[in-house]
Amino acid sequence: MKNPVHPGAILREDVLGELGLSVVEAAERLGISRVALSRVIHEHARISPNLALRLEAAGAGTARAWLAMQTARDLADERAAGLPKVRRLGTVA
Repeated sequence: MKNPVHPGAILREDVLGELGLSVVEAAERLGISRVALSRVIHEHARISPNLALRLEAAGAGTARAWLAMQTARDLADERAAGLPKVRRLGTVA
């Protein structure tokens, strides 16, 4: 299965890019630091619940959608990393 796109890339391309907003302007409007937003849009940081709520309040989709995208990415990353040996909880040793 293909790895889901990082929601920061969607924010960078489909929101900021389409609106013609710089990172500085978008960060100011969202009430966060330029560095924090830059880390997200360059895929070095996750979309937090706080940022998801700010994006929703700013009219850029719903917080639930942003967090669903982030969760899909996180799960794909974990699957790709592999799991240690796990035994079913319902079986006897």
